[in-house]
Amino acid sequence: MSLVGKKAPVFKTGAVINGEEIVEEFSLEQYIGKKDVIFFFYPKDFTFVCPTEILAFQEKLAEFEKRGVAVVGASTDTEETHLAWLLTPQENGGIEGVNYPLVADASKTIANNYGVLAGDWNYNEEGELIFEGTPVAYRGTFFIDKEGIVRHETINDLPLGRNIDEMLRIVDAWQHVEKYGEVCPANWEEGKEAMEESRESVSSYLAKNKK
Repeated sequence: MSLVGKKAPVFKTGAVINGEEIVEEFSLEQYIGKKDVIFFFYPKDFTFVCPTEILAFQEKLAEFEKRGVAVVGASTDTEETHLAWLLTPQENGGIEGVNYPLVADASKTIANNYGVLAGDWNYNEEGELIFEGTPVAYRGTFFIDKEGIVRHETINDLPLGRNIDEMLRIVDAWQHVEKYGEVCPANWEEGKEAMEESRESVSSYLAKNKK
């Protein structure tokens, strides 16, 4: 079930911040009223597609920060595993140099609440999650506004890496909507024409962009 238009599920859990520091109670609520957030899940530390995505977000981090957007990653690993990977040089398959927060979801409850937990599971009599196979998160990405509302989500299957530039485009589009009250048509990018929500506006737009 989609979270778009709904409050993002809240949590407090361990995380690694600044690429080297473990904190015990990290929450996205710290950004409410201050920043938009890109919150993304990846399957597992010390794997293959995952470091390419995490490093790609780091490469674009200044662009997100310029737009007032915090980037936060998460997986079902522990804080200690995150830290070990963050301290591993890139030439050895690590993600050294990444300094945005990586959330630890070892209980799998955050991934479950965001609807991105892969695999088959159920609850036992104690209310604990029981899994068949190794539970990991799909490649879910959530754009959350300053009010804590999810405005965009995508979920990729495990082999499919994300396009980070598309995340920036989504941020630009939403911030344009907020600033100008216009809607953004297909393939809209910053600096291109948007539309008002009216028949006249869409007719004018389609006429000008007729192929």
